[in-house]
Amino acid sequence: MTAFTVREVEERDWTRLRALRLEMLADTPIAYLETLETAQAHPVSHWQRQARGRPGGVKLVAERDDGTWLGTMTGIIAEGVPTLVAVYVTPAARGAAAGITDALLAGIEAWAVQHGDQLRLEVNELNGRAVEAYRRRGFVLTGRTTPYPLDPPSLELEMVKRLETSAPPRLRRGGT
Repeated sequence: MTAFTVREVEERDWTRLRALRLEMLADTPIAYLETLETAQAHPVSHWQRQARGRPGGVKLVAERDDGTWLGTMTGIIAEGVPTLVAVYVTPAARGAAAGITDALLAGIEAWAVQHGDQLRLEVNELNGRAVEAYRRRGFVLTGRTTPYPLDPPSLELEMVKRLETSAPPRLRRGGT
């Protein structure tokens, strides 16, 4: 297993954020609400804003000691509910043994519990790998769906996870 740290993204990280976002869109295009072509056309100012994040939200990265980014997750408040978006782990760092997904999710849950008692997400119905990964981590389907904007015949499935509010999870540091 590779040693890594989970930390918040900072504005100075915008070039690495851009590179990882482009990788995300190339790897799993149905998982995000923009195309690779659209992302490639964004100006530097867009990426700097993205690195700053939304007020009240959190953008986390799992970073190897050499500075390589292994994955990312973002938490935003949407419709008054903590919501998980922009989830990605690089192919070489995927799997339970690597611990990247669990460490990032623990950080998002630590943020989310400050804003509510559940964490919400939407996942494309065609992304079975992600649906199963979320189920294994305690998310359940709500039955609510919305058309996927980039491919309206497919659906976004809403999933939620109840959070323990009495003892918020701590931001985990990963790897050994």
